[in-house]
Amino acid sequence: MNGWNDQLAMGIAAGEGLLLLIAIIWLGVLSGKLRKLKNSHHKLVGDTGVDNMEEVMNAVHVQMSAIDDKQRNQAEQLAQQEKRLSTLKGRIGVHRFNAFSDSGSDLSFSIAFVNNDQDGVVITGIHGREQTFLYAKPIDKGQSAYMLTPEEKIAINQAMQKE
Repeated sequence: MNGWNDQLAMGIAAGEGLLLLIAIIWLGVLSGKLRKLKNSHHKLVGDTGVDNMEEVMNAVHVQMSAIDDKQRNQAEQLAQQEKRLSTLKGRIGVHRFNAFSDSGSDLSFSIAFVNNDQDGVVITGIHGREQTFLYAKPIDKGQSAYMLTPEEKIAINQAMQKE
């Protein structure tokens, strides 16, 4: 029976050796997975100096809230600037013409300064031999309380066609 005990002991030792080999292989696999997890964690947390993920997420949330507030503020400022720009008299139309047949060249003119709502002013200069007259007429929604000449209407239309 002594031989039987020796074979049994050898079988148990071989089984233990096999289990030890499997455990070492499994330890290597788990080590590799842990290394990958640690690298992923480092990429996620970065160099924040915080190991607690909850603190990192809170910091990110605070930063995102600040960015949202800043973006909202900038959108309001942009809307105010766009509103202000639309009221500026930025469109200009110039029409030169000959007011009198006895004078040469197109020395008379009408200049319209209008905004997107067709509010502004039209200035007309009538050049004659002896003198020059300047007239200014306010414009509200493309119309004036004063009668507009065809040349002034042309200048207003030219101004409105410009972007």
